[in-house]
Amino acid sequence: MIGEVVTIDGPAGSGKSTVARRLAARLGWAFLDTGAMYRGLTAWALDRGIAPADSPDQVAAIAERLTISFDWTDDPPRLRINERDMMDRLRAPDVAASVSDVASIASVRRILVGLQRAIASDRPRLVSEGRDQGSVVFPDALVKFFLDAAPEVRAARRAAELRAAGQQFDDAQILDQILRRDERDRNRSDGPLICPADAVVVETGGLTLDQVTARLEEETRKRLGSSLTGDALRADS
Repeated sequence: MIGEVVTIDGPAGSGKSTVARRLAARLGWAFLDTGAMYRGLTAWALDRGIAPADSPDQVAAIAERLTISFDWTDDPPRLRINERDMMDRLRAPDVAASVSDVASIASVRRILVGLQRAIASDRPRLVSEGRDQGSVVFPDALVKFFLDAAPEVRAARRAAELRAAGQQFDDAQILDQILRRDERDRNRSDGPLICPADAVVVETGGLTLDQVTARLEEETRKRLGSSLTGDALRADS
C-alpha cells in the first residue's frame, strides 16, 4: 500500500532534485530522486558498450536483471546498482546525452515505475521528483507540484552545477542539450513530461532555492494539515 506522497515534476534544470531534497528534509520525509534511477541505468549500459538509442532491447534486458536501490543512510540517498555506488557517474556528459533515450524505452519505464511504487510502499512518507511522478507514477498523490523556468535559466543552472563539479562546458552547448531533452521528454509516447491538471505550478526563474522550497512547504503543510505528525512535527523543532 502506497502511503503519503508529494510529487515534484518539471523539465531538466528546473530545480526539482534540490528542492525535493530540501522539502523532504523540512517535512521529515524520505526523498526519492527518480531521475537518478534513469541516469544510473544509462551509465550502467554505457559502461558496457551499449548505446541506448541503438539497442533499447538490450537496455530493457539489463533493467530486468539489475538490482537498483538507494542507500537511505546518506543524504541524499545514494543510488546503487548491484551494490555499486553510481553517484560519480550520474552527471557525466555521456550520461546526460543518452538518458532521454533510456527514459523513452517503454519497458524500462514500466520496470522503474514499479520500483518507484515499491519504494513508496516501503517508505510511506515520500517526496518524489521526476517528469511523470504526478501524472503516471503517483496520480493520487496528496500534493503535486510542477516546477518550470525558461530554457536559458535552466541551462545556466546546469552549467553552474557542472562547473562546480569540475566540468567545463559552454552555456550554448548546455542550452542545446536542454532544448533537445525538453523535446524528447515531452514527445515520448510513454510517460511524457506533462503538467498534471491538479498540480501547483511554480515558476522558479526569479526565485532562490530557499524561496521555492518555502513556497512548496507552505502549500504542502496547508494541504496536509493535521496529517503532518511524528517526524514531520519534529522537523519543525
